[in-house]
Amino acid sequence: MNNIQNPSLHFFFFILLSFITSAQNENTNQADYKEITFQTIDSITVYGDLYTINKETTTILLFHQGGANARGEFETIIPKLLNEGFNILAIDLRVGGSSFYGDSNRTVDNLQSNNYKYCDAYPDLEAALDYLISNKFTSKKILWGSSFGGALALQLASKRSKNITAILAFSPSTGNAVIACHPNPYLETITVPAIILRPKSEMERESSVTQFEIAKKYNLQTYIATYGVHASSMLVEERVKNDVSENWKVVLEFINKFKN
Repeated sequence: MNNIQNPSLHFFFFILLSFITSAQNENTNQADYKEITFQTIDSITVYGDLYTINKETTTILLFHQGGANARGEFETIIPKLLNEGFNILAIDLRVGGSSFYGDSNRTVDNLQSNNYKYCDAYPDLEAALDYLISNKFTSKKILWGSSFGGALALQLASKRSKNITAILAFSPSTGNAVIACHPNPYLETITVPAIILRPKSEMERESSVTQFEIAKKYNLQTYIATYGVHASSMLVEERVKNDVSENWKVVLEFINKFKN
């Protein structure tokens, strides 16, 4: 694993990696980058990273897992999605930290006090979607959530189906920490294409099996990664310590159906 601990230095390498990866693919669509902030309905300032090819291009909204942040969790994932021709909005949810490479969660860092639980972060997702709408991103929007971010993304997909096109939920949380916003009841009301992905190891839990059964009942796609770890990290070879090409194949086949 990368041992860089300085967030500023690490972010420099993150941008450099994005540039190098893009340069290696002659078909890559070049994206403009900027750090953004926006306000939630309960007056929280949310920080994010926006990569724009153009506003008529399909945009993927990335929501990280617990203890993490957008730059850390999605460091190697964002360049691949940019190479596929998607806009990206990756935000730091109000519940998170410095997991993955030592990057900090800017939204959390900006809070004077933080007693928020996982379910309290739902307005952050709503506000991210509304940011794109208010800034005239007119094309399709795909939700991508990890762990508790995946659970909240499923809720958003249920409540805002008119504004989104599809959703990927990686290891969406089912434990007591999300009891007030448990994703399973929302599965039956999702009307857009959806896929829930988990590593094989998580399917040893009854809660995961039950979730997949509910998903299949309501015609949502499921995928079990033979080689994988929790959440979106199943797409990062150095975290899985095995080949992740099949996981990426499933993901790319799903999202590319909605690319403009």
